[in-house]
Amino acid sequence: MADFSQILATRPDLDDRDREWLHQLVADWQVIADLSFADLLLIMQNGDGRYVVAEQCRPSTVMTLRADDVVGDIMPEAMTGELDAAMQSAVVFRSTVLRTVGKATICNVYAPVRHNGKTLGLVVRETNMATRESNGRYESESINAGKQLYEMIPRGQFPYSDSVMSQRHMARVADGFIVLTMDGIVRYASPNAISCFRRLGLLTTMQGHYLSELGADLLREQNEQVDEQLPLVLSGKAAVDSEITTDRSAVSVRSLPLYDMNGRTGGIVLCRDVTELRRREQELQTKDAAISEIHHRVKNNLQAVSALLRLQARKTKSEEVKKELKEAQRRVQTIAMVHEGLSQTVDEVVDFDKVIASLLKMAVDVATMRDQHIDIDFVGKFGMMPAQDATPLSLVLTELITNSVEHGFEGRKEGHITISVGRSGSNLSVIVEDDGTGIDTEAQGGMARSSGSGLGTQIINTFVTNDFGGTVRWEPRRDGGTRVVLDMKLRAAQAE
Repeated sequence: MADFSQILATRPDLDDRDREWLHQLVADWQVIADLSFADLLLIMQNGDGRYVVAEQCRPSTVMTLRADDVVGDIMPEAMTGELDAAMQSAVVFRSTVLRTVGKATICNVYAPVRHNGKTLGLVVRETNMATRESNGRYESESINAGKQLYEMIPRGQFPYSDSVMSQRHMARVADGFIVLTMDGIVRYASPNAISCFRRLGLLTTMQGHYLSELGADLLREQNEQVDEQLPLVLSGKAAVDSEITTDRSAVSVRSLPLYDMNGRTGGIVLCRDVTELRRREQELQTKDAAISEIHHRVKNNLQAVSALLRLQARKTKSEEVKKELKEAQRRVQTIAMVHEGLSQTVDEVVDFDKVIASLLKMAVDVATMRDQHIDIDFVGKFGMMPAQDATPLSLVLTELITNSVEHGFEGRKEGHITISVGRSGSNLSVIVEDDGTGIDTEAQGGMARSSGSGLGTQIINTFVTNDFGGTVRWEPRRDGGTRVVLDMKLRAAQAE
């Protein structure tokens, strides 16, 4: 079954602006379906000239007529004449034939989608006639507002070409809607809309008052800062959204200006109580701040341990002990730098490329002699990585680099190390190559050559094989030097 994008692909006569207009339409037509208590279908001609359902929208305010997905369905031949007539109409076209969908009797109304002088398709409003019987004030106001928005489609006034939407939690019709006059006076407010403003602290009636003044009074009483978009929303003059926040509640508001052929006639304001959502977001922000603070303190504590090891190394007279203490200090500093990266994020994920570049530069500086100069180049990217993977991987790489500098470049003034990275989802391949004296000086028995306690060798093999379920291969480099290949499966990292 073809989807919307595939159907658009059969129409080479539509340019990018036409396609974008259609995408904006289907992104925002839910409000029309909800206000109208009706299903909406976007019907277009495909590459063969046949009429096909390109997209559909079910109302959330009433039971849908279309339980099944009809996108991609070819319209019946018997409707071709009616659809042709609707395509040629410059205004809303009403069918003279009542049809049956399931057990419901429906009346089709067609709104030609006009853009840049072309008719791109038809928005069909399938009205269940049962929803038009014995309506109260709520239903009548909702249907009338939906009708006005729907009639803006043929005139190119809907979707809005200059809308500015910044709220993450968009208000919906069922959450509450307010109908404004051209002057911004409340003509009707739904029960849910009234409840939203009651939670903000409004005690007066809304009908007959300027909505902008009601909002200003609420914020003035609370001494709250006013969002610059809010006056436009509350007056219904522009297609924008904003939020009203007091110490009691938070309400997301969105305005939809209403136009006829002569200009603006009023507006609809949708509102949604987002108090609980904002409370949860605040809790998450507090939690994230606490986690960042923990990582920051861990880093500070590790740096204190590193400083103690450095002091101890200076005090000892044994060169062997001094070397082991410096190795321990470097490993502690490696873990501290990972926590420093984690303290600057809110999701326990670090940009590993930034972290490892600093770590390996530090490892080279520590391991080289005064008159040595060793360069490191990176090919490929590690990407974002959680702490669960970042900490052991950083230790493995620093041990490899340290081994390369200490053994591969012993007695040499210059050298070069290349780290090549290949990552696909959780699969990670790292190749560390140097142009040192060769594999015989760096490896022993298929492992890093041990110096001192041999802890570096143990770190490499334990983390790669046990933690990452991977393998380590030591090979001679083609042009001389050593090549180490790591194949690992990351435990927690997500695909980029």
